[in-house]
Formats: sequence, structure tokens, C-alpha cells
Amino acid sequence: MHDASERPRRPDDHPSHRPLPAGCFRVQRPIRFSHSDPAGIVYFPVYFDMFNGAVEDWFTQGLRIDYASMILERRLGLPIVHAECDFLAPSRMGDTLTLGVLIERLGRSSLQLRINGEVDGQVRLSGSLTVVTTSLDGFASMPIPDDIRNAMERYQAACEA
Repeated sequence: MHDASERPRRPDDHPSHRPLPAGCFRVQRPIRFSHSDPAGIVYFPVYFDMFNGAVEDWFTQGLRIDYASMILERRLGLPIVHAECDFLAPSRMGDTLTLGVLIERLGRSSLQLRINGEVDGQVRLSGSLTVVTTSLDGFASMPIPDDIRNAMERYQAACEA
């Protein structure tokens, strides 16, 4: 007999594999033929493209900071320096994937984001992205500007509420 601490962990036991808090920004993506492999399952690199799109939408719609202006006019970039993902269940053509964004860590010039993908409330994948605020003129890291940091702090508080 095994006690509970020795039992194998189920994928949904891990905190990052649970649905994100209700206050977090979410965007829906229909799973299309072009997202799928011959078996009709989302081809894993496509998720990373979806993550990037969710971050752009989160900035523009969730933080109210126009992502295109931030890149093109302010010359401020957010390159991904680390990415990982747990794939918990397949998503298929015809599904509607809901991507949610959570700030896990807000540093001086970097932030770590959790992006979960859910279908009908079931977490299908859980990704972690570390991005660094970067000047697109000198390609060097820089502190997160105050207006962006303030928006992120407000967002973080709303997610946790």
C-alpha cells in the first residue's frame, strides 16, 4: 500500500496545469486545418505562434497598450528568451482553444508569463514564456517602462482578485 505522497502525480495536479484565475485575459482561437498535422491534432510549434499572438492581444486589449505602436513607434521589443510547454491533451481541428495569460514574475526588465490553453474548461497545454524588455534600436535589455509596469501591476492584481 502507498500513501498519498507516493502516488504518481496526475498532470492536473500541478498548479500550472489548472485553469487560470477568472480575472485573467483570455482570447479564443479556432483550431483550423492549417494548425493540424495529418492526424488532425495541432502541430506543437503552432502553439508557440498562438502564444505570441495571445501576448500581442493581451498588450493591446488587456493592458490597453497598443502593441504595434510599442514596436514601431516606441521601438520597444519583448523577445522571448525562454519558452517551455507541457502538452496535457491534444487539440484538434474544429476545437476552439481559449488562451489565457497570467504574469508569474515581474522583474526589472523581464517577465515570466504563464499561458494556458483550454477547451471547454479542460487545460490542454500550459506554457511558460520569459520575455525581456529590449530597445529595438540598440538591441539591449532595458527596464520595463513605468507605464507598462503600472499596467502589468494592475493586471496582476485583477488576476489575483
